[in-house]
Amino acid sequence: MYAYLKATAEVKRSANKDITSTRHLRSVFKDSVMNDLTGSDIRAYISKRKEEVSNASINRELALFSSAINYANREWEWNLPNVVAGKKLKEPPGRTRWITYTESAVLLEKASDLIRSPHLHDFISLALYTGCRSQEMLGLTWSRVNLQADIFYLEADQTKSGKCRSIPLNRIARSAIQRRARFRALHCEDSPWVFCNRKGERIQSVKKSFATACKNAGIEDFRIHDMRHTCAAWLVSAGAALAEVRDLLGHASITMTERYAHLSPENVRNAVGRLDNSRSRYGHAGEGQ
Repeated sequence: MYAYLKATAEVKRSANKDITSTRHLRSVFKDSVMNDLTGSDIRAYISKRKEEVSNASINRELALFSSAINYANREWEWNLPNVVAGKKLKEPPGRTRWITYTESAVLLEKASDLIRSPHLHDFISLALYTGCRSQEMLGLTWSRVNLQADIFYLEADQTKSGKCRSIPLNRIARSAIQRRARFRALHCEDSPWVFCNRKGERIQSVKKSFATACKNAGIEDFRIHDMRHTCAAWLVSAGAALAEVRDLLGHASITMTERYAHLSPENVRNAVGRLDNSRSRYGHAGEGQ
């Protein structure tokens, strides 16, 4: 496994997570001979891990194991049986926790009260109104911000999908960026980071301050990533097409975005209403039967 990790470290964004998954796999299979492994061995591993982690975590570990086997067969011609294939577990639907505009206003107010985290208000504003992931924002540099065009850019190595993305800024998101620019000019004008401290150093995490703001705002069970869900929910509720939301958030497929479809019943009603227009134009022999 470690040979596989070393061979793919430079091309896999999940390299650090793969190391953790490998530790769990090796704790069970380190003394096993690959050619002798059977489906029963994999099922036993699954049963053991189910006592500790979710199906999603187990699936990631099994996927890594399967990829390593396939890589060894393809690149090193080992001709190993892939006993992991077909063992994927069913996972629960993705989390879709989101908050209302009213709740977000209270959250932003409480974030502003945290004097030791002057960046938090702007971080939350940008997350809610762009749908960006935490590390996409914390890793944002001024070289990729264009306030004249009201946009910033994410390079392929900075996104989960590995694809470039351009993020448009509405009025609120633009204001958050402008406040960061004023902070930089006042404290650390040479810092390349949009989210930095007074020394110009990149902010590494906002988990603690975010949790404090949520607690002070009376908002429970709300995580940083849920602001991404909130942005999507607001967009769909406002009538944005699912494909547009997918492109903004950088979802790998429309399937991930469809979890928000139920928030737009009026759009579906309008679509069905087109059938009435077609009926009046061409007639409908079955009406009234």
